[in-house]
Amino acid sequence: MKRENAKLGIALMVLTTMVFAVQDGISRIVATEYNTFLVVMIRYWFFAAFVVAISARRSGGLKKAVATKHPYLQVFRGILLALEICVTVVSFTLLGLTETHAIFVCYPLMIAALSGPILGEKVGWRRWSAIGVGFLGVLIVLQPDAGVFSPYAIIPLIGAVMFAIYGLVTRYVSHQDSSHVSFFYTGTVGCVVMTAIGVFYWEPMQGPYILWMGLLCCTGVLGHWLLIKAYEAAEASTVQPFAFLQLPFTATLGIIAFGETLRLNVAVGAAIVVGAGLFTLWRERISR
Repeated sequence: MKRENAKLGIALMVLTTMVFAVQDGISRIVATEYNTFLVVMIRYWFFAAFVVAISARRSGGLKKAVATKHPYLQVFRGILLALEICVTVVSFTLLGLTETHAIFVCYPLMIAALSGPILGEKVGWRRWSAIGVGFLGVLIVLQPDAGVFSPYAIIPLIGAVMFAIYGLVTRYVSHQDSSHVSFFYTGTVGCVVMTAIGVFYWEPMQGPYILWMGLLCCTGVLGHWLLIKAYEAAEASTVQPFAFLQLPFTATLGIIAFGETLRLNVAVGAAIVVGAGLFTLWRERISR
């Protein structure tokens, strides 16, 4: 791997996290006024169009993109991610961006914890220790014994579990399906599922929300395009740790744009979770 490629991949990943942070902020704005299923449905329409266009341009075209060794698991992945996005967007409207991401950021630890019993991967005592420390950080964020625990905090936790399972299934199908095949099913299946649900909540958007929705769709497509380019430029193990930057970017946006407050326990707990997550990624890279 050339050095400049690694630098380019890291730069693209940092830019990706910034775009996704903006996307989360716009999602909160639109979903506060309109039904979440409607918002996610329209977002998936543009995402699916982007996925089909990208797949059609690759060698083998759509025929190659559809060819999967795991059709049922690919459909399951697409459904699970679409529903997880709905759960997370709802959390944005109830908890805000900062606390949602402070809890959601524990999903890599869940993937590490579940990769042993589900995928049969070896997880050593160092990673188990990091997982334990990371979940201690989650408890610090939640403060279940301080009388300030919000029942809404369970929502991003559910989202994190869903995304962790999605990640594990993605890792499993990647043994026989290329990333392009998985990407195609992620967009198209999610579009079908969200259309089947969101059509019942259809209502025309008005005023500035039309512009916000258009910007949301554009940031979604741009974010995924940048993510593809980041993984093309450098290995996943090189750029993945920088995905954690979405937390500080999103927290900053939440504080500046939405007047959210970064409580001390949230900052400390999130820092512990991120540190544990980075350690597990490092140990996974070493073990491979």
